[in-house]
Amino acid sequence: MDSELNIDLAAFKSLLLARQKELEEVSASAKESQGPVELDQTRVGRLSRMDAMQMQSMAQETERRRGMELLRIRGALQRMENGDYGYCTVCDEPIYEKRLLLEPSIPTCIACARSSEQ
Repeated sequence: MDSELNIDLAAFKSLLLARQKELEEVSASAKESQGPVELDQTRVGRLSRMDAMQMQSMAQETERRRGMELLRIRGALQRMENGDYGYCTVCDEPIYEKRLLLEPSIPTCIACARSSEQ
């Protein structure tokens, strides 16, 4: 399939692997901000504790989003191995190279992405 697309698979693989490494490094360094919030109110005032809980919640959501992006990257790398990279996982039509450059892990063409939003 990929010979029909005429895209540089090595360049896209390099982009995906670099982003994967970046996300994994950030995720590893952000582990402490997701830990439990202390209940000792003698050291942390009520508002400060609420702020800490909000920060914890935001850190957990950010980590969830990183995890989802890592899953998309792993999926894209698997599609490369299978020879399906660059083709829509829904309709099997080619994905425009500009769309892949914007988001190399994207699994769908524009038409299928739009139809899934509705």
